[in-house]
Amino acid sequence: MPDPARQLPDALERDLSRLAGDARGVPEAASGPVLVATDFDGVVARLVDQPDASRPTPGAAAALARLAACAPEVARLALVSGRRLEDLARVSRVPAGTLLVGSHGAERGHMTAKGLEHSPVTLDTDKAERLARLTAAFEAIAQGAEGAWVEHKPTAAVLHVRLASPDDAARASLDAVAASGSLGLPAMRGKDVVETGVVATSKGQALDALRAEAGARAVFYMGDDVTDERAFAVLRDDDVSVRVGPGETVARHRVAGPDEAAHVLARLADLLTGPVQAT
Repeated sequence: MPDPARQLPDALERDLSRLAGDARGVPEAASGPVLVATDFDGVVARLVDQPDASRPTPGAAAALARLAACAPEVARLALVSGRRLEDLARVSRVPAGTLLVGSHGAERGHMTAKGLEHSPVTLDTDKAERLARLTAAFEAIAQGAEGAWVEHKPTAAVLHVRLASPDDAARASLDAVAASGSLGLPAMRGKDVVETGVVATSKGQALDALRAEAGARAVFYMGDDVTDERAFAVLRDDDVSVRVGPGETVARHRVAGPDEAAHVLARLADLLTGPVQAT
């Protein structure tokens, strides 16, 4: 008997089956693999107060391992995250062959049997100076809001306010947006963060690049934050989008949280590779 916890909404089940071109006879729209891409925090892993403590849920880790093991002509697996690339590789612990996107698309790499392989990001003098000024402004803002802290990325500064009081978090976030604007830089607001970069990029641009790199015939993407909406927005009619958790979205489907997201990934792995046999 199927596990009731693994049952998905009918519309999502139909879309996953079509995407995988499974035994139900749904024809493939074109040749090439399915690109299975997902955000990390809040999707593959639960949101936690200490980012270094984040790990994939057991169900998600098992599903990602199965998806990464697919033949490259069947599926390619990718994580698309706002995290620094090296941090993403360290906490995600994904298998070799997984494509990795960090810093919302500013960093790219892939996992090998020996670990992360990537080319470091370099900035010209103007961008490096603007990043230094931006980082200094964010650090000053964080000092005035107990619990706030600044994450340093190769192309961006990120103000984290999850541990600050609601009033301090709101004030610090507004100050960070204003500081970014004073440097002529647009700020991205996400869940308890304000991120500003000196290199124009987005998860949508990253997903388009991954599609081309993989030669994908279709794309699956799952995310939970406002930054993931840019990825949802570039998907096509034959693709599948899933929002995890609440919030306005252009995604076609929605699930409640990381446990349900793991079920989605496991079901997609079933359709692409065959169900896991009970022992």
